Amino acid sequence: MTDTQSEYQSMAQRLNDRGRDVAAIERALAGFTVETPSWGYGDSGTRFGVFPQPGRPRDVYERIDDAAEVHRLTGTAPAVALHFPWDAVEDLGELSAHLRDQGLRVGAVNPNLFQDPDYKLGSVTNPDPGIRRKALDHLLDCVDTATRLGATAQSLWLADGTNYAGQDDLRTRRERLEAALAEVYAALPEAQELLVEYKFFEPAFYATDIADWGSALLLCQRTGERARVLVDLGHHAQGVNVEQIVAFLAREERLGGFHFNNRKYADDDLVVGSVNPLELFLIFAELTRPTAGDASASGGVRLTIDQSHNIEAKVEAMVLSVLNLQESYAKSLLIDRAALVQAQAGGDVLRGHELLMDAYSTDVRPLCAHVREQLGGGADPITELRSSGYADRIARERATDTTSAGVQR
Repeated sequence: MTDTQSEYQSMAQRLNDRGRDVAAIERALAGFTVETPSWGYGDSGTRFGVFPQPGRPRDVYERIDDAAEVHRLTGTAPAVALHFPWDAVEDLGELSAHLRDQGLRVGAVNPNLFQDPDYKLGSVTNPDPGIRRKALDHLLDCVDTATRLGATAQSLWLADGTNYAGQDDLRTRRERLEAALAEVYAALPEAQELLVEYKFFEPAFYATDIADWGSALLLCQRTGERARVLVDLGHHAQGVNVEQIVAFLAREERLGGFHFNNRKYADDDLVVGSVNPLELFLIFAELTRPTAGDASASGGVRLTIDQSHNIEAKVEAMVLSVLNLQESYAKSLLIDRAALVQAQAGGDVLRGHELLMDAYSTDVRPLCAHVREQLGGGADPITELRSSGYADRIARERATDTTSAGVQR
């Protein structure tokens, strides 16, 4: 018996002794999936510079190859979120075939409405009707692309906003935004949903057109039933209670998904769980709350990593993020829900807190390692990646092109 197997059996026994259904927890973990972002595998940086790394992917096919390696190691990342036009190709059929060959599927399609110089004053809220039409046509093209690739979601983040009071009329911008999303939603096939992301500042420093979860929720309610809010963990002011936002959106059945990352000050896009792992656990505690949906699938909510690794190795950082998500999810499944409800109903303040912290403090690494092995992944994916020579191989194979690909967002 290996050390990993011995640790797992010991942990399983302890959980059984605590009355936990280990088999049910393992089934839930086995069904847990995360999308990784194509843009997270390319070079990135800050407004001061981009830092090229050996082995950076030169096109979307190599980004998919890296995503496949993450899925092979973790068993939990079978989908790749794509960004257009960054991931544009002449033959979408060839792209679909490459995804299938690598054992992956397409995740959400992400339109790009923040880089073109025409969008300096906004895209779908721009005062120029010609620029608004250009932005809308791109959104509609992405709907068609998603349909042809078999994607089930459009994930929309807008940089639109104003930098100065008086620059534009705030109510008129909202009307333009609502009209644009109404046209996109009318073209959306039944199989697709529209995920609307928000961000309270940057790059618009006076007024952002979709600045918070409330404005995103109102927009979704006005747009249609398949319009739901996407929560990016980096898109909040310091100290905001993100898990409370999750609870409110879940209760309204408008929680569409997450862009998981971590932040210390602003939208840092750091490795998931690297700064505030307790927040990550508490978010999953809301997602796996029995009335929030099927805990084995996180209530049907789309879970996507959104990181721009600046100085760390891309594939290794993505693997680490997936592992941190697995562990936070597993810990949330250990919460004694019956005892928690009882403590809350009785006003036992510290008992309720203790029950959450008991689950959070449990070392679930042996359990996650066991489930990963059952899925065909690695018990210790980071060590396996480092010893596999994958990073050295792609550095050699991709050494013919050292230009940068990927943008901080």
